[in-house]
Amino acid sequence: MRTVLNILNFVLGGFFTTLGWLLATAVSVILIFTLPLTRSCWEITKLSLLPFGNEAVHVDDLYPDRKNALLSTGGTLLNIVWFILFGWWLCLSHIAAGIVQCVTIIGIPVGIANFKIAAIALWPVGRRVVPVEVAQQMRIANASRRFK
Repeated sequence: MRTVLNILNFVLGGFFTTLGWLLATAVSVILIFTLPLTRSCWEITKLSLLPFGNEAVHVDDLYPDRKNALLSTGGTLLNIVWFILFGWWLCLSHIAAGIVQCVTIIGIPVGIANFKIAAIALWPVGRRVVPVEVAQQMRIANASRRFK
């Protein structure tokens, strides 16, 4: 089912949103001061291409033993730069694709996935794309750690 939904996403506009992410990745490589944004661009490019079966999680949740206040502050600053340069137009592209996809009944699940990616597009630094199963295991491990 995931494969069918990923193909449907690609056909109904996911190709164009993925191209937007690839463009943002290329620009972040070309502009030297945005090189730290490249990893996040690439991670969300993968999610834009294959949204079903993958999930974006924060690195602090994925690796709780590596939390660092300095890195968190740096990530926030990078997210502000990201929002100004790339985030707003990538978010709008996912919203537009989601609206167009939701017009057709068959495209509603794909449109909802694009709305979720639109929220991530505003603030992607510090996110990693992992399979849904890994994200679920991460949540269980974090919950058991919190309630011990």
